[in-house]
Amino acid sequence: MPPLIWDRRPDELRAPAMICAFQGWNDAGDSASTAVSFLASALEANRFARIDSQEFYDFQANRPSVRLTEGNYEEVMWPTVEVFEAFAPRATRDLVLVQGVEPSMRWRAFSAHILDLAEALGVQVVVLLGALLGDVAHSRPVTMTGCASDPSLVSRLGIKPSTYEGPTGIVGVLHHTCAQAGLPSAAIWAGVPHYVAAAANPKAALALVRRVEGLVGVSVDVSELELASADYERQVGIAVQSDPDIQAFVERLEQEADAEAEASPNEVPDGDTLEREFQRFLKQRGIRPS
Repeated sequence: MPPLIWDRRPDELRAPAMICAFQGWNDAGDSASTAVSFLASALEANRFARIDSQEFYDFQANRPSVRLTEGNYEEVMWPTVEVFEAFAPRATRDLVLVQGVEPSMRWRAFSAHILDLAEALGVQVVVLLGALLGDVAHSRPVTMTGCASDPSLVSRLGIKPSTYEGPTGIVGVLHHTCAQAGLPSAAIWAGVPHYVAAAANPKAALALVRRVEGLVGVSVDVSELELASADYERQVGIAVQSDPDIQAFVERLEQEADAEAEASPNEVPDGDTLEREFQRFLKQRGIRPS
């Protein structure tokens, strides 16, 4: 059986962009995987392919799980990667969403299969999402870094270029694979507070979704994620206030973030960004643009 298993072949994808996220090392606070799951839900995405887990996972490191029905084993759920199509009728392109567990082995072969999939579907750009723990404050805007293989993507990212050197995950390997093949690609990373490492971080997920919107020109209603983000910030704030040592540490992070923001020139959004925000404002309030 070939590793890439097609349920069906998607039809009439328009100038598709591929958005990828993987649970594991690349996914602090479940931020990247939550962002892609949210896009899939918002755009009512449908699965059309998956990657066979047998060749790419160490099942002692990523164990399968079982579902029970009345005390009997019903199904074994294997770690895998699934591929979805998401049509965006109000945009000029559609999305191919790739999400699942970071593979354990044979990353070069895995990346080659993802590249083959992108080429078979006529994907025009690949956007890889990740999140890492860092010295960042939960109460300040999410710190974003990124890199891109194409100069036009670099200018459209509108975020601080990544200067990281060191161990990487499948996100870094896939980005390199796409660049080597001449397929435009970008990697976007969100910073997640390390003092709440175990908690899911909808605020970082929201920041990633918004960057994807700006990069590929597809907008979704993010009001649900905005509410979750506000609740996350409030609950973490309450927890921080209960520990004087943590509170002092967070206050220092806030001061550093504020000082850096003051030292950096304010970025003025471009016309396309302002238009997307305005359209989202109207959509979320049930107003049809004229």
